Amino acid sequence: MKFGDIVVALGIIGIVLIIIIPIPSGLLSVLLTINIALSLLILLISMYTKDVLEISIFPSLLLIATIFRLALNISTTRSILTEANAGAVVETFGKFVVQNNLVVGFVIFLIIVVIQFIVITKGAERVAEVSARFTLDAMPGKQMAIDADLNSGLITEQEARKRRRDIQRYADFYGAMDGATKFVKGDAIAGILITIINVIGGLLTGILSGMKLNEALQTYILLTVGDGLVSQIPALLVSTATGLVVTRAASESNLGQDLIDQLFKNNSKILFVVGGVLIFLGITTTLPFFTYLLLGSIFISMGYVMNKGAKEENEEPVEEISEAEELRKPENVLELLKVDDIELELGYGLIPLADVNQGGDLLDRIVMIRRQIAMELGLIVPIVRLRDNIQLNPNEYIIKIKGVQVSKGEVYFDHYLAMDPGTAEGEIEGIETVEPAFGLPAKWISESEREKAEIFGYTVVDPPSVIATHLTEVIKERAFELIGRQDVKMLIDNVREEYPAVVEEIVPKVLSLGEVQKVLSNLLKEQISIRDMVTILETLADYGNVTRDVDLLTEYVRQRLSGYITNKYVENSTLNVITLDSEVEDIIMKSINKTETGSYLTLEPNIAQRILNNTLKAVQRLTSVGQQPIILTAPIVRLYFKRLTEQMTRDLIVLSYNEIEPSVEVQSVGMVNL
Repeated sequence: MKFGDIVVALGIIGIVLIIIIPIPSGLLSVLLTINIALSLLILLISMYTKDVLEISIFPSLLLIATIFRLALNISTTRSILTEANAGAVVETFGKFVVQNNLVVGFVIFLIIVVIQFIVITKGAERVAEVSARFTLDAMPGKQMAIDADLNSGLITEQEARKRRRDIQRYADFYGAMDGATKFVKGDAIAGILITIINVIGGLLTGILSGMKLNEALQTYILLTVGDGLVSQIPALLVSTATGLVVTRAASESNLGQDLIDQLFKNNSKILFVVGGVLIFLGITTTLPFFTYLLLGSIFISMGYVMNKGAKEENEEPVEEISEAEELRKPENVLELLKVDDIELELGYGLIPLADVNQGGDLLDRIVMIRRQIAMELGLIVPIVRLRDNIQLNPNEYIIKIKGVQVSKGEVYFDHYLAMDPGTAEGEIEGIETVEPAFGLPAKWISESEREKAEIFGYTVVDPPSVIATHLTEVIKERAFELIGRQDVKMLIDNVREEYPAVVEEIVPKVLSLGEVQKVLSNLLKEQISIRDMVTILETLADYGNVTRDVDLLTEYVRQRLSGYITNKYVENSTLNVITLDSEVEDIIMKSINKTETGSYLTLEPNIAQRILNNTLKAVQRLTSVGQQPIILTAPIVRLYFKRLTEQMTRDLIVLSYNEIEPSVEVQSVGMVNL
């Protein structure tokens, strides 16, 4: 523990001891003065703070100040009742208020107590309660706004985390303040009760000890009023500070500056009116002439000074830059060179889907897309930039990757997309269309047809789900284009935190960052997850010294990930596949041409076309019975056959024997031959 922590802990223990141990009158006077100074400090801090988070300890500070004040109150009560003396401070405060008139002094004291309890404490308690409730109710909306700013690229991940933390701190602060105001209220009630006890108990003690009634009244009411003031004035200061804290709205300055700016500086013309009215009343009525004339002159002078200051601020020289000069700045040209990784452009009719204020949740869905792809493929998806494009049809949207349009679709804002999963019965009315993500036939139906479609067995989805699904499939399909060297460095740095030895061995001693990036891109191109980066890097470390052929390294990694690949494509330990005839495999192996820049397949066009045609026939036979077509080849042939079939379709799954676990039963249901 630091020295300051020890002092604070001992101070709180000392406050508790004050309640139990009698305190000498001299020391009691010092502690009462410290209490007044502490309360004044709390008031000034609440006035000059700009944000409540700057005084996040305020609720705890209220509790400590209240306990300290009550402990002193108990000590002064003990001294009053036992010794008829509570020190010079209490006696001085009593004499100052009473002024040789017990009734007037006691009434003034009661007025102070009533103001402190009913006006300030009750009001602060209510404001704190409402502020806590509103802050908690506003938390979900603020969180959604942060997610929206994050998805649109207005803030970074670090700024989003800070904002979320601040929102939680605001909620904690106002919740604590709601409870802390109960301390202040209880303190005010305790002060009233202690005053009554001091008066009654003091009179009884004085009379029983032989004092006359007048003498007992003079002595104990004087001490009671003094004690009450010494405790109620700090309580009044702390209650005022509490009210200032919970009633302060959003501001970039302190309370004093805000009062001057908003009451006088921003309303300087009103000061002229107030001054003129005061002078008019002084001249035309029986009110004190010189008083009203002086006050009116002061208001008019303040208005003149404030108005003059505002004009000087407005006339400050500002460097005006013409629009042409602004455009000539090099940084403005550099901004135009930036190309966003992923863009989603919406027609103006679809803007409500992305507008949180209009109930749109597309931004939240994009956040979930990024999380989903991170879990499935291990890829950190870049920020998806949302833009409106007036050149598009109202219901149209397009998806761009690296500034190039890769897909588009059309949705109807107030409709639902109904798709027949193959088991639907009955016809529904709607606009014929094609589902954009998978190209399935579908219909756009109205709200009134939705329930009917669901009863018939149609799959019904809303417009944001259509766009989100389409965007997800596009990102998965183009994942290999989205991963760059900077992204790979981020992934490697993440592995370095727990497995530094693996990273230090491979990068950059064995392979460069670019070579690792090409391997990861090859894996993503065939929808193989790169989430298990440790296994991938260990495999590259094992074979990186043997070969630097990126394609060959990719095959080694795939074979090491055989457990993942088997789990992805195999069900019930059985795999139905299409195999290659030995003649086809032999032709492909003989046609592999290795060069310094990589290996290529050099097949004669007619042979390549025959292989593709026969492959297509075998695939169609398998899809006709509702099975997923998977082609199984020898390890050395797999990559080149996959590249060959990409001329026909990119969706065909090609695996090698080494990528399937030995426990899987492989059944050949077709063969590709010449």
